[in-house]
Amino acid sequence: MKKQSENRGSFSGKLGFVLSAAGASVGLGNIWRFPYLAAKYGGGIFLLVYIILALTFGYTMIVAETAIGRMTRKSPVGAFAAFGNSGLFKFGGWINAIIPMLIVPYYATIGGWVLKYLLEFLRGNARGVAEDGYFSSFISGGFSAEICFLVFAFLTLFIIYAGVRNGIERVSKFMMPILVVLAIIIAAYSMTRKGAMEGVKYFLIPNLDNFSWMTVVSAMGQMFYSLSIAMGILITFGSYMKKDISVEGATQNVEIFDTAIAIMAGLMIIPAVFAFAGGDPEALSAGPALMFITIPKVLVSMGYGTIAGSLFFLLVLFAALTSSIALTESAVSTFEDELGWGRKRSTVIVGVIMVVLGSLSSLGYGPLAFVKIIGMQFLDFFDFLTNSVMMPIAALAICLLVSRVIGIEGIADEVKENGAPFRREKIFRFMIKYVCPIFVAIILISSVANVFGIISM
Repeated sequence: MKKQSENRGSFSGKLGFVLSAAGASVGLGNIWRFPYLAAKYGGGIFLLVYIILALTFGYTMIVAETAIGRMTRKSPVGAFAAFGNSGLFKFGGWINAIIPMLIVPYYATIGGWVLKYLLEFLRGNARGVAEDGYFSSFISGGFSAEICFLVFAFLTLFIIYAGVRNGIERVSKFMMPILVVLAIIIAAYSMTRKGAMEGVKYFLIPNLDNFSWMTVVSAMGQMFYSLSIAMGILITFGSYMKKDISVEGATQNVEIFDTAIAIMAGLMIIPAVFAFAGGDPEALSAGPALMFITIPKVLVSMGYGTIAGSLFFLLVLFAALTSSIALTESAVSTFEDELGWGRKRSTVIVGVIMVVLGSLSSLGYGPLAFVKIIGMQFLDFFDFLTNSVMMPIAALAICLLVSRVIGIEGIADEVKENGAPFRREKIFRFMIKYVCPIFVAIILISSVANVFGIISM
């Protein structure tokens, strides 16, 4: 068998990495989760806290994971194993590798829902999808939701099958610019509706009266969604990065791209809901229902429902697909590296896992609704397990690997390869050694405590 570094795929250059990593980061977490959390936890003050965290916590974790990937030229399991073979190293590598394998099946289920809504808007059924009960009847129907999930899953696998440059990079270079243009168009349309400017002010102007501890905790939790932290993705993508590309420069571009799209999503959704419901708190903090129940009603009420809805759900589909591709690639890369399998075989195996676990999530609101794990349906359980438990643990493992094993100097040397700058090195050193471990511990404890009713979020 050839050495890993001899036949490993790679991005063509900085643009390929940035757009692919940004595509991984810009997903459903940006489009629906960021706006509803911002609305629920203080509007402008949430946005301010999030930006500060993105420039410190988020930046640190992106640099660390990307540098580890480029340094080892391996996916998460091999990257951790490169520094030791004890049980702790294996655990740290495998938890980073398993997370995307558990996320992408239920993520593809939601992607299928997005695909369904896009098709309905394209065929002129805007008023139909905006009716009360449409969403619940669709996801509880079973067969229709399952078909949409399978189409989305196979579309993802088809792109992965094509490889790093011909699949992931090519699709990201096509989709991400279109996504940005669509976001600008929809945000401009939303902000010009009657009554929308109150929503713009609420979202962009910080008000300290709206600040609470949960503003910080929720913003920290959103970091994992928005920046693809602790999912194995950035380690995998870093392993495809060439040595002549600046890690810090690429990280800054991903930061800017991701945060800009999150802000654009807020400007798409929050002003629209203000225009539609006058800033009704229940409408603003509706969670997942915001995208599939509230937003269709908003789009229809604002006029041009078919066009606006088609553009909006096309944007969401692109965002969901780029993130799904990144999650699947991380899983495929693990099979290639650890089992020595070819890309085709690895893609097929990941596809089988995706279909089996994704079908549980897809059918979990219909034929399998009677099955619950700690009171949750399959999709909600997989979401809780990965995002609230496994990802904070994975992030803590990365912090410890960098600060206690590799050494901060080792990461700094990798970042400064070929004379590249490391302008925020002092911030990185302080965050990775002291602050980031505390942050992830807070996220883990607060999220688990919330699920079991100890605290309310």
